[in-house]
Amino acid sequence: MQPDICVICDPTKIDERGCNGVPDMVIEVLSPSTAKKDLNEKFNLYEEVGISEYWIVFPEAKTVSIYLLEDQKYVLLGHFGHLQQPGPLQVRTLPELEVDLEDVFENVV
Repeated sequence: MQPDICVICDPTKIDERGCNGVPDMVIEVLSPSTAKKDLNEKFNLYEEVGISEYWIVFPEAKTVSIYLLEDQKYVLLGHFGHLQQPGPLQVRTLPELEVDLEDVFENVV
C-alpha cells in the first residue's frame, strides 16, 4: 500500500527505498476512484498492522475523519470540517503539530 501521506517518527525505519516497517500515522485523501479501497481495504490493513493514527480526508465534503488505534482496533475520534470545527486540529502522533482545516480546504471548490 502507498498512502497519500505517512508520518514516520523513527528515522531508523527510513532508507533509500522508503519506510521499513509501520508508519506512525497515515493520511488518505479520497477520490471517487480510490474511496472504496481507502475506506475498506486500507482501513482494515492499517488497523491490522498497527498504524496508530489514520486520517481520511473527504475533499468534496471538506471534512476529515480521524481514527485512533486503541486495543488494536480503530476508534473514531470524530468527523471534522472547517465549518463545524473552527480552529486547528491536534495531531496526536505529533502533539506539537496542529492542522487548520480552513487552510487544508482553502483551494477546494
